[in-house]
Amino acid sequence: MPELPEVEVVRRGLERWVAGRTVEAVEVLHPRAVRRHPGGGADFSARLRGETLGVPQRRGKYLWLPLAGRDLSVLGHLGMSGQLLVQPEDAPDEKHLRIRVRFGDDAGTELRFVDQRTFGGLSLHETVADSAEGLPDVIAHIARDPLDPLFDETAYHLALRAKRTTVKRALLDQSLISGVGNIYADEALWRSKLHYERPTANLTRPRSTELLGHVRDVMNAALAVGGTSFDSLYVNVNGESGYFDRSLDAYGREDEPCRRCGTPMRRRPWMNRSSYFCPRCQRPPRVAS
Repeated sequence: MPELPEVEVVRRGLERWVAGRTVEAVEVLHPRAVRRHPGGGADFSARLRGETLGVPQRRGKYLWLPLAGRDLSVLGHLGMSGQLLVQPEDAPDEKHLRIRVRFGDDAGTELRFVDQRTFGGLSLHETVADSAEGLPDVIAHIARDPLDPLFDETAYHLALRAKRTTVKRALLDQSLISGVGNIYADEALWRSKLHYERPTANLTRPRSTELLGHVRDVMNAALAVGGTSFDSLYVNVNGESGYFDRSLDAYGREDEPCRRCGTPMRRRPWMNRSSYFCPRCQRPPRVAS
């Protein structure tokens, strides 16, 4: 599933290619693609027609397009395989094209939502009152992400210590810090030399500050190369893959030597996922006897 860097790459592409354009028509080709929109496909199409798209926004892994002059936003759920593509109007339809948005201008491109597994979709939502970025009300509970200039580090550190959990669970808790998923959590923990099961209650302020710094560093590094793509399911709006997977230090490197000490990396099942770590650099916490 795409994490903050991948979603930000898509957001930047949408800002370049669709911001300020007025919707002429919307074609919903699969009902599951609008299942989060209460009125269904016909209502989604009718309400979006004639609206002008504002500058795309993002909070963590969530992406939305505010409607200019309205207290409404189009929220995009990418799910496991969703893609928002800007394509020439005469380009052949993708096999898994679910929604087509045509614009009333002569730019010659349209916005397409493509989703092989149909876990994602688009939906229209009212925005939170007094929200400068037009935050959809359904994601008002999502915390700011570490790249957000308004991210409150002090509040984060206090919440982290108060939370009776482990450090990786805390990194993936979108009510504490948004945008971090399995890949970048493993990368930041490896850089911090922290085991994923380290309790947050005994994490000192300097250590949590260091971890937050590594989260930011790894996300910025991924952004610089277009994010992480392991297959064709994650691409930017032009259909191009990111290549941060070539720079991963932990995730997916089971049995390969740790880039720091040479010890073979390990993988352990974790919450229906996997955690990758170095058994020497990231020693597990001691179990109280």
